[in-house]
Amino acid sequence: MPSAAERTRTLVQSTSSAVLLLPGPVVARPDQLVPEERSVGPDGEVLLVYPADSPAVRAATHAQDDELRVVLEITDVAPVSVPNRIRGRAWVSGWLTCVRGVAEPGRMLLRLEVGEARVDDLWGTGMVDPEGFVAAAADPLVEHEAELLQHLHAAHSDQVRQLCGLVGDRAAGTSAVPLAVDRFGLRVRFSGGAGGRVFDARFDFREPVRDIIGLRRAMHQLFEAAASQ
Repeated sequence: MPSAAERTRTLVQSTSSAVLLLPGPVVARPDQLVPEERSVGPDGEVLLVYPADSPAVRAATHAQDDELRVVLEITDVAPVSVPNRIRGRAWVSGWLTCVRGVAEPGRMLLRLEVGEARVDDLWGTGMVDPEGFVAAAADPLVEHEAELLQHLHAAHSDQVRQLCGLVGDRAAGTSAVPLAVDRFGLRVRFSGGAGGRVFDARFDFREPVRDIIGLRRAMHQLFEAAASQ
């Protein structure tokens, strides 16, 4: 199971939507607080790119030497259509400053020094301290997960459906949609059937995968096991 710090790093480095929550009354549309780009720097700081005239840049500029405490809220939505599509959220709080001399024309780089973080996702909830966030690594499949799940759903739905055989009677009559995949395994959401129930099942790989090649091998083994039921 990935740690809370690893899950938070994965969400920060994913393509999930994010919005910066600024303190006090801020006159801004929600879309003005969405960073154009985000990444994690070498020291574990979260780097955010905004238009130079955005409310986030103005707030960081006006704060100058004062500590501007902000929260970056990330919402993870499943890239395939399933009941209850929000897979999780993460909140990264800390101090926001402008990075001088790195801006592109019309854009500004902001630095969020992490003070603490919290994650609430399919694995559960957890708190993350700055040291844990810096030391953690994002899941190696994070850049490809959305594409992988969409491909599984579109091209291998019959094989995903066969995974019902590994779940037992509670999956009878349900539809099966791949919900999440990481280096440890595949999570599938089952819905429908008697009573219209919705539940998830986790299918662990024999060993953690490191890349797409390892994932293909692990998925082949998983589908083979399901077909032999």
